[in-house]
Amino acid sequence: MTFRKFAFLFAVVAIAAAAALAGMREAATSSEIAYVTEEEGGISEIDLSTMKVIRRVQPSGIAPRGLAVTFDGKYVITSNKDTSDIAIFSTPQLDLVKRIHIGDNPEFIKIDPSASRLFATYEPSSQGGPPGAAKEPAKGNAKPDTKSDASQDKGKDGKSKSKDNDSDDENGPPAQIASFHVGDWAPGPVSTAGQETEGIEFSRDGKQMLVANESQETIGVFDEATGQHLRDVDLKAYGIRPRGVKVSPDGNAYAVTMESSGTLLKLDSKLNVVKSVPTGAKPYGLTFDRAGKRIFVSAAMARKLQVFSADSLNLLAEIPTGQRCWHFTFTPDDSKILLACGRSGNVVVIDANSYKPLQTIEGFKLPWGIVTYPRSYGSLGLP
Repeated sequence: MTFRKFAFLFAVVAIAAAAALAGMREAATSSEIAYVTEEEGGISEIDLSTMKVIRRVQPSGIAPRGLAVTFDGKYVITSNKDTSDIAIFSTPQLDLVKRIHIGDNPEFIKIDPSASRLFATYEPSSQGGPPGAAKEPAKGNAKPDTKSDASQDKGKDGKSKSKDNDSDDENGPPAQIASFHVGDWAPGPVSTAGQETEGIEFSRDGKQMLVANESQETIGVFDEATGQHLRDVDLKAYGIRPRGVKVSPDGNAYAVTMESSGTLLKLDSKLNVVKSVPTGAKPYGLTFDRAGKRIFVSAAMARKLQVFSADSLNLLAEIPTGQRCWHFTFTPDDSKILLACGRSGNVVVIDANSYKPLQTIEGFKLPWGIVTYPRSYGSLGLP
């Protein structure tokens, strides 16, 4: 073999080895990921082994809020406030696969326990259309959200959400819950909920879907398979504006946050209220821990994460956070908690057991939601 041929062969082998090593590094650093939706900035990926942002995408016209990742980790789905649609991205590169128009003000999305269907809430207007209908996305990015922390009790139209000042949302058409088959994204049943529907949860057997109706102070209960409305659970006696709802890991209890009154409720498996305690100002996102022993609540205006005993609802701890931290997630190993803090433009990392703040990841544009893969417990994630 001539020297020239040997050198060429060596170069080919070296390039191949470098590519393989790069692939191994990518796989190693991307085995556990947090996805963050940013209302002004698209979607970011955080490598949970380094707590560093490794990828950002910002498709034209997408200003995402609601967020979910499929059980197999192949797709990330967002709901997009300015374009009345949901968007499906393939992982790991976050390539845009499909956009589906649903209706005005899409917000909360969640995949059912069978992993087969995606549910999305939206608040229809005269411009809204049926789920699955094609629509060209609006061009340009979301307008900057300049509201201060003091205005977080205002509706999406900027009007007060207090009971003394009814908003247009409260008097408008009821919210809808669209459903889609995961994978081919074929539309399924659409359910009519109350005004300003927020959080979605499922019973542990997956047979019932629960939604928080902010303006009516109720939890709506639906048949998961057909979308049929079964009943409403009236919470008016306990507080104002239910927003988050989560089922316990064993399915024997539910927790609900009521934003305007600053209230945490515990309900039994039949949705009877068994206990109520005050929280910090403007609670939204909440979750049980994996063991079902603690309930974590993000009190957005109080700028703290609160920890309650799941049995007694006694307050166990309070951890300072950033501004408007609506949603948060555990890491897959349950050791840390990451909070998406919208007004601060960062993600706050906290030790899940000592409750000590560990670090802050900067550089986000109005972060709204956060989930992980592998999927973990969180306000938008498990159970």
